[in-house]
Amino acid sequence: MTHRKVADLVIETLQKAGVKRCYGIVGDTLNHVTDAIHRSEIEWVHVRHEEAAAFAAGAESYLTGELTACAGSCGPGGLHFINGVYEANRNRAPMVLIASQIVTAELGMEFPQEVDFKPLYAGCSVFCEQVQSAEQAQRVMALAAQAALSRGGVAVVILPSDIAQTEVKEGLTFAVHRTAPVVRPNDGELAQLAALLGKGKKIAIYAGHGCEGAHEMLLALGQCLKAPIAHTSRAKDFVEYDNPFNMGMTGIFGVESGYRALQACDTLLLLGADFAWSQFYPAKATILQIDTDGSHLGRRHPVALGLVGDIAHTIQALIPLLGERSDRSFLDECLGHRKEAVQTLRRDERPGKEGLIHPQHLTRVIDELAADDAIFAADGGSPMVWSLRHLTMNGRRRTLVSLLHGTMANAMPQALGAQKAYPGRQVISLSGDGGIAMLLGDLMTAVQEKLPIKVVVYNNASLNFVELEQKVEGLLDNYTDLLNPDFARLAEVIGFYGQKVERAEQLPDAVRAFLAHLGPALLDVKVNRTELVMPPKVEFSQVAGTMLYSAKAVLSGRSSDVVDLVKDNFTE
Repeated sequence: MTHRKVADLVIETLQKAGVKRCYGIVGDTLNHVTDAIHRSEIEWVHVRHEEAAAFAAGAESYLTGELTACAGSCGPGGLHFINGVYEANRNRAPMVLIASQIVTAELGMEFPQEVDFKPLYAGCSVFCEQVQSAEQAQRVMALAAQAALSRGGVAVVILPSDIAQTEVKEGLTFAVHRTAPVVRPNDGELAQLAALLGKGKKIAIYAGHGCEGAHEMLLALGQCLKAPIAHTSRAKDFVEYDNPFNMGMTGIFGVESGYRALQACDTLLLLGADFAWSQFYPAKATILQIDTDGSHLGRRHPVALGLVGDIAHTIQALIPLLGERSDRSFLDECLGHRKEAVQTLRRDERPGKEGLIHPQHLTRVIDELAADDAIFAADGGSPMVWSLRHLTMNGRRRTLVSLLHGTMANAMPQALGAQKAYPGRQVISLSGDGGIAMLLGDLMTAVQEKLPIKVVVYNNASLNFVELEQKVEGLLDNYTDLLNPDFARLAEVIGFYGQKVERAEQLPDAVRAFLAHLGPALLDVKVNRTELVMPPKVEFSQVAGTMLYSAKAVLSGRSSDVVDLVKDNFTE
C-alpha cells in the first residue's frame, strides 16, 4: 500500500474541493505544507501580513462563492489572521485556514510560540479542530472544507508540524460534496403569508443580501404588490440596478427615501435581510420575514410571521397566490421621495468652492470613470458611507465593505484577493488614510504579485468617522489627528504609480490617468476633513451634540474649526 505525506494529502483534498489559491506567509512549522502546495496546482500568494492574507482570501471567496485558503506558521503567525478571519466568517465566505502548530510532544509545555488556537478561533469559525493523528488528517481537512462550503464561513484546521511531515498509508478517501438544495416554505405557510400581504394597504419590501440571484423575481414581486423596495447595504449589488421600485438604503448610512418607505408602510416584507438596528424598523407595521437561516427570524425585531426559504424560489411560489394590485398610490408617493433623495445626493456630489474636494464628489468622479464591471472595496468608516451612497451598480459591478465586522484597513487587502480572482477586471480600493496606514506593507504584495489594483486614499489627516462620532456626542475631537506622509511619493518608492490631488478641478484628469495605468496605482486625494455624514433622519440629540461640540471648540480656542464645519457643510 502506498505511503504519502500528510501535508500532500491535506493539500490534495483542498485542491479537489476547488481551492485555487492559498494566501499566507511561510514559516518553520508550515514548511511541509508549503512544499506540498508548491507541487500542487494551488497558487501560493505571498503577502506581508497574515491579516491581509485572510482579508484577501475572504474577498475572493465572497465574490466567487468558491473555497479559498490561507495558511500561517505557529504562534504569532497564526494569531495575525484573526481579524480577517472574523471578517470572512461574518460575511459567510467559505474559507479554510491552516493554522500550523508546534510539534505535539511540546504542546501544553509553554514551549516558545505555543498558542492554543482552538478556543481562539472557535468563536469566529464554522469548524475548528486540531489534527490529533496523521491517520485522521485527510478526513479532518475534508470535513473542514465541507463545513466551510455548506455552512458558509471559515473552517480552521490546526495542524502540528510533526504530523504534517508524517507519512501514512493511504486509506479511505474522504471527498468534499457541493450541494445546492432548493428550500422554500410549505404550501400552508405560503398561503398564510399571502393572506397577511393581502391585508396590507401600504406594503414595502426590505431586501437583504439573501436576495443575491433573485433580482428578476424581486422585481416581479414589487410589480405584483406595487411595493417600494428598500435594501440593506450588503444588498446594494443585487437590488439597486435596473429597479424601478428602488428606494435605496435606510439606517445611519441610508437616504431619506429608504427610511421613509419603511417608516410609512403598514406591512413590511423582509427578504433575506438581517439588518441589526431595530430603531429603523417601523413601529406599528405588520412585519413578515423570509430567510434561509431560521435562527435569523425575529432576532432583530419582532415579526408576525417568519418563514425559511430561498428568496427566489419562495417568491416564485408566492406570486401565483397574490392578485396583482392596481392601487399604486403608496408606491408613487415613495417614488416622489426617491426623486428628492437622488437630487440631494447629486447636490452633495458637486465640486466644492475654491477647489475644496468633497469626498462625495471624489466618489462620484470615480464612479463615472470606472469600468462597467469594476470591483470596489471600501474601508470601514467614511469611505464605506460614500461608496454605498455614491457608487452606481449595474448588475456587473461589485462592492466589498466591512459592514458586519466593521473593521478598518479591509479595503486594500480585499482588493488584492479580488484582483487575484478576477485578473481581467478593474479593482479599486477606496481607502481611508488611517486604514491604508494600518496595512501599508501589503502594497508591496501588489507589486510582488503583479496585481494592478487601484488605491484611492481619502486623505483628511484624521480618523474621520471617529471624529464625527465624537462631535455628535458633544465631545471635542481628541486623538484623531493623523500626521500622514505623502502617500503618492511613498507608493512610487514601493513600485506603484503615485499621484497627489489637492484641488477639485484636478480630479477628472487625475482619476483618468490613475485608472488607465496598467500596473498598481495610488491616488492620494486631500478631501474635506469637516465633511458630515448626514443620516436620513437627524435626531435632536445629534443636533444638540454637534452644537455642544461647537460651543466647546469655540471656548477651547478652536473657533476656526466651527467656521469650517458650517461653511463646508451648510453654505453651498
